[in-house]
Amino acid sequence: MTDPYQPTAGERALDRDCTTLSRHVLQQLQSFSAEAQDLSALMNRIALAGKLTARRLSRAGIMAGVLGFAGTENVQGEAVKKMDIYANDVFISVFEQSGLVCRLASEEMEKPYYIPENCPIGRYTLVYDPIDGSSNIDANLNVGSIFAIRQQQGNDEDGSARDLLECGRNQIGAGYILYGPSTVLVYSIGTGVHAFTLDPSLGEFILWQENIKVPEHGAVYSVNEGNFWQWEDSIRDYIRYVHRHDGYTGRYSGALVGDFHRVLLQGGVFLYPGTVKKPEGKLRLLYESAPLAYLIEQAGGRASTGTQDILDVVGSQLHQRTPLIIGSKEDVSLVESFIQENARMEEDRILVDS
Repeated sequence: MTDPYQPTAGERALDRDCTTLSRHVLQQLQSFSAEAQDLSALMNRIALAGKLTARRLSRAGIMAGVLGFAGTENVQGEAVKKMDIYANDVFISVFEQSGLVCRLASEEMEKPYYIPENCPIGRYTLVYDPIDGSSNIDANLNVGSIFAIRQQQGNDEDGSARDLLECGRNQIGAGYILYGPSTVLVYSIGTGVHAFTLDPSLGEFILWQENIKVPEHGAVYSVNEGNFWQWEDSIRDYIRYVHRHDGYTGRYSGALVGDFHRVLLQGGVFLYPGTVKKPEGKLRLLYESAPLAYLIEQAGGRASTGTQDILDVVGSQLHQRTPLIIGSKEDVSLVESFIQENARMEEDRILVDS
């Protein structure tokens, strides 16, 4: 009996090199159904937005409208960079003629952007942060885009988009695009976490790594220690702990996507806790925390507010903020243990005082 054919190492490498993003999505779903083709087309459009944004970022300092502030504020009262506006418009533009999505929701827009002609057939909503870490652009440092895909629930006749406030476990896909030395797109549709690198010569995102798994523990802790004295005691106690123990390395770039990408590949933990004055934190649940929490859980890690899994948080408003502790399971649990211990001590103090 003849042995079944086994591809050579060179043939396997060639097959990986020919695996584009759209092909990979269909392979993951093992289907050519209408839903599978929709998700493949959605990812293609997201990839196109990433290519356009990457091209413009690569011309920073050469062409107008890339560097500097736009002179306006977004709905959160933050100064808007010129690239924030451009990238937001890019995502809208590539989806307007797609027939795929009914709504786009972005941290740069107060309300969702509706595409009425798509709504009868496009039952999806794209939520996204067009440029994460835009303060890094003028210094030529890493930035990124974060996105998630949600299935529209109901007809949303009043335009309130209340279904977007459901917990993050209802996301059907999420990912990010990292604009750095190379442009990398990482995504999940519930079948693991997969990474692609943009090949400029082909104009395609080509498979780089499949089924990424975050280590159970990592050496890196990533947090803005400039906020040390604004945090609750529990977070300060954790930072003191890593300062006193060998084997920990602090890394913080000021761009969530870049710091998260490092943790995803190498393990460790990223923290953006709330402060005493603003316990809700800075990061947006819908556009930043929930999409990355979806990815980290698919990779075997965890994401928490400190007291609750991020994917279980139900929002109360479109631009809701939340603390974020995300990364390797052991490292996230360690941070939570300091929060739990601080809460227990506070309860004991209240009992003694009463």
